[in-house]
Amino acid sequence: MPKPIMNVADILLDPTPPTFAPTGPAAERFEARTGVIGARIGARTLGYNITAVPPGKRAWPFHNHPAKEEMFFVLQGSGEVRIGEARYPIRTGDFIACPAGGRETAHQIINTGTQELRYLAVSTEHSLEMAQYPDSGKFAVKAGFGTAPDGTPQTWVFVGRETQSVAFWDGE
Repeated sequence: MPKPIMNVADILLDPTPPTFAPTGPAAERFEARTGVIGARIGARTLGYNITAVPPGKRAWPFHNHPAKEEMFFVLQGSGEVRIGEARYPIRTGDFIACPAGGRETAHQIINTGTQELRYLAVSTEHSLEMAQYPDSGKFAVKAGFGTAPDGTPQTWVFVGRETQSVAFWDGE
């Protein structure tokens, strides 16, 4: 088991992996660096990281999780959070609750300030996860299959649109 302690000064913030990095027009609105904490110190059912978002950007699209709860704690900076149909100003020291649920719990943190916005993100972790993206009508499903012999996580991710489905027996 890894050492169960990590100091915030030792957390390296990495750019979004190429698979999930925004491209095209989305790159103008989305950008973040993330420092993974939970998995590196042995967490199993909670995920936690520090996310840094430059001024004028968002880390992720507006989304909700039917089975995953998230909490955010603003470490520095200011901005706003969209939750459902509402928008709330946020600043250093604020806690933000994002319970599991439908579109009414969809959320997105936006840096509307003039300095980098940093927050601690904490979430429940499941080997099977789903997210819905109300602004674009997409959904994503992610399944975790443990770790490979070299220690890297094994995952499968599918992103689709709710309006493009096939029948259960299609192609069988």
